[in-house]
Amino acid sequence: MTLFNSIFKNTPVEPQASKINWIPLTEIDQIDEIIKNSSVKLLLIFKHSTRCSISRMALKQFENEFDLDNKVTAYFLDLLNYREISNAVSEQFNVIHQSPQLLLIQNGSAIYDASHSAISATFIKTFVATK
Repeated sequence: MTLFNSIFKNTPVEPQASKINWIPLTEIDQIDEIIKNSSVKLLLIFKHSTRCSISRMALKQFENEFDLDNKVTAYFLDLLNYREISNAVSEQFNVIHQSPQLLLIQNGSAIYDASHSAISATFIKTFVATK
């Protein structure tokens, strides 16, 4: 392996290696499940591009800050492998597709969405604290 490849290689981020209990979003039918379950508990969807260093950095930052597994259910969407699901999420929740992107879902609607450096676990913690 060349030095260039070892520095700049695109290693996919595995959500299982995280402290967050990610639920992989891999089936279109899960969107209906998200809508239904969002009336009982806050849900979030993290749309991630496994080839993008900015997306990887936003994901790591979010994972380091997030500690609400007991209050928020977290879905992880690898948008490169599941582009049609990413498109369906954008359409269903009426948000413009971005990557990386975080959506917070409550009562079947996206009540918050952010992308790139605006993704913040702190915002979600503040929102949950006011409930």
